[in-house]
This record gives sequence, structure tokens and C-alpha cells, in this order.
Amino acid sequence: MHTSGSSHVSVLVIGGGNGGISVAARLRRMGVTGIAVVEPREQHVYKPLFSHVAGGTARASITVRPQRDVTPKGVEWIQDEVATIDPDQNVVTLGGGARVTYDHVIVSPGIQLDWNRVPGLEAALDTAAVASHYRYDLAMKASLLLRDLRRGTVVFTEPAGPASCAGASQKPMYQACDYWRAQGVLDDIRVIMVVPTSTAFGIPAIDAELDRNIAEYGIELRTDSELLEVDAAASAVVIGGRDGTERIAYDVLNVVPPQSAPDWVKASSLPAPGDDGGFVEVDPETLQHPRYPNVWGLGDAAATTNSKCGGALRKQTLALAKNLVSVMRGDEPTRRYDGYAVCPFTVSRSTVVWAEFDDVGALKPTIPFWKTMYSEARLSWIFDRRVLPWVYWNLILTGRA
Repeated sequence: MHTSGSSHVSVLVIGGGNGGISVAARLRRMGVTGIAVVEPREQHVYKPLFSHVAGGTARASITVRPQRDVTPKGVEWIQDEVATIDPDQNVVTLGGGARVTYDHVIVSPGIQLDWNRVPGLEAALDTAAVASHYRYDLAMKASLLLRDLRRGTVVFTEPAGPASCAGASQKPMYQACDYWRAQGVLDDIRVIMVVPTSTAFGIPAIDAELDRNIAEYGIELRTDSELLEVDAAASAVVIGGRDGTERIAYDVLNVVPPQSAPDWVKASSLPAPGDDGGFVEVDPETLQHPRYPNVWGLGDAAATTNSKCGGALRKQTLALAKNLVSVMRGDEPTRRYDGYAVCPFTVSRSTVVWAEFDDVGALKPTIPFWKTMYSEARLSWIFDRRVLPWVYWNLILTGRA
């Protein structure tokens, strides 16, 4: 690790999360050397389990491992954050003042959680009744709040605009409802889910699975709506939708915040001209930047056409790694990412709706002949909760899957 001075690397990977570590591991397996990963955090987290933590079906401790342990052998870890990037000069400036030049850069810093975009939300996180399963410490807080609730109103929110695994906003809600039902208190709890879309998810087959559970649990679904304000002093939220605004008093509030590209990405020349989203402009199939051939975008920070989710990264990292190696050899990038995404909806504490789809919303089951693979099933829960974490730590992060 280093945080001062200047250095040069062949491939600079910005972000040591799922995308950054797994693509670095793939490149090492393909024989690429001179790779460095920029990542400020000491701990690496497996975020898909955060909803299980909040829902009471996983311990927080199993979601975390030291960043040093997941960094591939032969890859340098630069423990710092990015301050600026200048793709015209092939240089990244770090928060500690160091400058790193590169031959190629892979931009995979994830997405930024913008707590301050909802008035009152950031301050409300310090109060007893407000949590979020999109942050490690707040997922643990959510778990206790949902476990201990016996009566009252609980509000869950999903943000409008781009978001990482937006459907995951609903996962702790279903698990909590299943728990409350088993405890015999569900009828005493008013559950409200706020979504920005016109249906629970947006794909008819998946909506049918979710709607059945929403009806069984008695959840009030507020569609075409979003969180506008949190008044923590009064334990109330204001939500807005097509029918105007509504003020709701809560006993527990679980919020998924608005999200956006990291500020340093927005401030760079990497987004497409005129793109207010600020995400890294890429060819959605090759993941190569159209104006900077030695810049690559990956994961939530890339302006791809797919739904932003960790499940998209396995195919993205393979396509990107193969294309990058081709370009380093002087060839054209030929590998294509097909827009695949996946959202395992934990609709109870023992079943999952396995939603796999592409960038136009068509179902895209991993097993093509199993057309109803998305149907609620116990087997899908076992795969999501038990199998996938093992696959993540042992195969995905090591570039084997």
C-alpha cells in the first residue's frame, strides 16, 4: 500500500468492491501484471446479505472480511480514495495527494448514497426509530428495530432515480412480515411500502409473485411515490406521489436513500456530455469508454442500460477483462455483455422470488428451459442465503466465476 508520491501502473482499478476485486482477479488469471486497486476501506462487505441482516436471517459478522484478504495476489492495494481523474492525461489524484498514472483504468467505485438529498433524513439516522439496510451499521440497527416491534406503523422506502439493487428495498419488509406473522402480531402492525414505480417491480411475472405476498401480509403499497421529507422530532415522513403528498407517522422507518454517481466522477469528463446522471459513459456491451479507449466502466458507476445490481457484475467483469486483454494485444474488443441482471426477492424468511431479466425487462433465466424459475421457492432461498455467499467469497472474488 502507498498513499504518497507518484507511481505508474499498467491497469488501475478504482474501487475494491465486488466489481473491482473480481475484475482484477480475472485479469491476473489471464496473465496481466502491473495491476493496482484503489480502495480506502479496511473492510470488504458482501452487501446482498445486508437485507438478510435487517430481516433477521443472517449475522452481520458474516458479511465482512478484511480488504487485504480479498485483494488478489500480485495486485497492489492502494488504500486511499480518489479525488480527481484526468483521462486526457491518464492520471488519478488520490485524497492523500499522490498521483497515479496508468495505461488503462477501470472505474468501478460503486454508487454514492445521498442521504442529504431528503430533508431531515441524515439527522434522523441518529434517532432511535430510523435505520437502513444499505449501510452495515444501520442494517444491524434495522434488525433490532424490526425484531422488537409489536405494534404500530413501519414505513419502508425505495428511492426514485438510479439505485443499486432497487428491489432490495423490499426484502427486509417481507422477512419482517413473515416474522411478525409467526409471532402473532402482524395484524397489529401497519406496513407501508413506498415505491417510485407504478407496480412493485415492473415485470408482470415478478409483480404477480410479489403482489400475492403483499396481499397476504396486508402491506399498503404506495406506487408512483417517493420519500420527500423526514421529521424525526415528530416521527413522521412526508411522501409524494401522483395524488399529492401524504404525511405518515411512523414507529419504525427503514429508508433506502437516493443515489448517484460519485461526485468525483460527475466532476470529470467521463460522463457523456449533457448527461445529468454523471455516470461513466461506456459502450453498454463492451464496457469501453467511447471517447477514451483506455478507460473502462464497471458496475453501478457505469452508464450501462441494465438494472444496477451486484448480480450483473459476474458477466460484466468477464466481458470487460477479455476485452481489455484484447485491446492490450492490439485487437478490437469482441466480448459482449448481454444486459443480464438478477434480484432475489426474499419474500419470507424461507422463500425467494428469483428475478432474472435483461436490460429491456425480458425474463432471462439462468436455466433457459426452466421458464418459471422466478416462482417463489424454498430452493431459491437456500441458494441466495447459503450458496451465493460461498460462491462470492471463494469463486467470484477470485476470478473463477
